[in-house]
Amino acid sequence: MFSQELRLENEKKCAVVRKSKQGRKRQELLAVALGVKVGVKGGFLWAPLKLFACSQISSLVRRAALTHNDNHFNYEKTHNFKVHTFRGPHWCEYCANFMWGLIAQGVRCSGLKSEGLYRVSGFTEHIEDVKMAFDRDGEKADISASIYPDINIITGALKLYFRDLPIPLITYDTYSKFIEAAKISNADERLEAVHEVLLLLPPAHYETLRYLMIHLRKVTMNEKDNLMNAENLGIVFGPTLMRPPEDSTLTTLHDMRYQKLIVQILIENEDVLF
Repeated sequence: MFSQELRLENEKKCAVVRKSKQGRKRQELLAVALGVKVGVKGGFLWAPLKLFACSQISSLVRRAALTHNDNHFNYEKTHNFKVHTFRGPHWCEYCANFMWGLIAQGVRCSGLKSEGLYRVSGFTEHIEDVKMAFDRDGEKADISASIYPDINIITGALKLYFRDLPIPLITYDTYSKFIEAAKISNADERLEAVHEVLLLLPPAHYETLRYLMIHLRKVTMNEKDNLMNAENLGIVFGPTLMRPPEDSTLTTLHDMRYQKLIVQILIENEDVLF
């Protein structure tokens, strides 16, 4: 009897030691991702730092998956946008900013300071012209400021593209999970829940969303001029990037504040979540 109790006690101690070692290895892995050292006496990483480290690891894994598995997620498109027309933000070689439309043509990227950027709509017929230009000419489409001086035409074309996707950037499969995450009252727990759902997105959706949030974060850095903070951009992009699986007006209206909040969280915490 005594020996059996002793054996059970030893097993419990071993289990505690194994759990401690596993926790220690996880701490060390996260520390490597952050480029910091964890003390020999077993210091623990602050929760937001752990979330940031996890995001760095998962981002590297996802980029590798995207590189080696580009064609894994192929969706039939019901519209005439070509796959190669919108690969993400155009890289401006002039100012080293991600800026749609104002690409390497010697044009200064002043669009970031445009008042009401993404909130103000461009002329519908001009937006359709941009869409047709991409459908017709692909990457050779000329959408420089000399052709379309109104930046709102370019931003309108981008929003049109995301609205017309047959499967939204934030997919139908993850929609309800994002909404539930947005309903969490505790800010830290909500952020962690959003991060967990992000990891469920297909690699192409994840990477496109990451590039978009990098760009929108830069938009908010010019809030003094463009008057567009993360909340305002959330109002614009919430229903553009995510739609409920069921075509229900009531559900859409009910979820609008949560859609706005999700995009706002993604913009404000872009450096931590991705």
